[in-house]
Amino acid sequence: MQTVDFSHFPLQSGDVVLDLGCGEGRHVISAYVEAQVHSIGVDLSLDDLKTTQQKFQDFAEPDNETKTFGLSSANALELPFADNTFDKVICSEVLEHIPDYQGALKEVERVLKPGGLFCASVPRLWPEKICWILSTGYQNMPGGHVRIFKKNQVIAEIADHGFEYEKSERFHGLHSAYWWLRCLVWKTQESNWLVKQYKKLLEYQILQNPSWLQKIENLMNPIFGKSIAFYFQKK
Repeated sequence: MQTVDFSHFPLQSGDVVLDLGCGEGRHVISAYVEAQVHSIGVDLSLDDLKTTQQKFQDFAEPDNETKTFGLSSANALELPFADNTFDKVICSEVLEHIPDYQGALKEVERVLKPGGLFCASVPRLWPEKICWILSTGYQNMPGGHVRIFKKNQVIAEIADHGFEYEKSERFHGLHSAYWWLRCLVWKTQESNWLVKQYKKLLEYQILQNPSWLQKIENLMNPIFGKSIAFYFQKK
């Protein structure tokens, strides 16, 4: 499920788009589908990149020369791209995992063209804090979250790297309670009946996206949204 709204992050034909920390490909593939762009995903995990490549096969347009798709294994602190390479950069649910996230922001500033757009999303403070309170296992997951961001902190620190803040919005209102439930029964979450039923609801939302469920989540997002996306422009 996306944490980038392309109506606030418009892609133009010919754009070169970077999805930094692309994971299993939700945004790098979405950008490719959205417009005639050159979409590139970067991640440290080779397994995630293989999964992304497999998922992409359903969307590939090999005869369309106006768009391309590429993947690379690289460190967010040392991106293998020249200065001012990208028109747009997405960094979704990544900064909370990186000990030196300031170094990652420096790299984003370096590879993004002047006037280019940057979208970063992170877990919201209070839903994330409840997860940490409920479960030390959640806190200590290998490769998990190493910090909790405050909204004004994110805006100020990204602005310090030469970006102008435009807006923010909340996503995934249905997911907060799911993660609270998992944290509450952390040791038995895989076998817990309620966790399984909630997961089925989220899978139904992802696969079918019924309008009635989307309306419910849209109402929940301002208060219960688990993630918050920030939109910036490089000065």
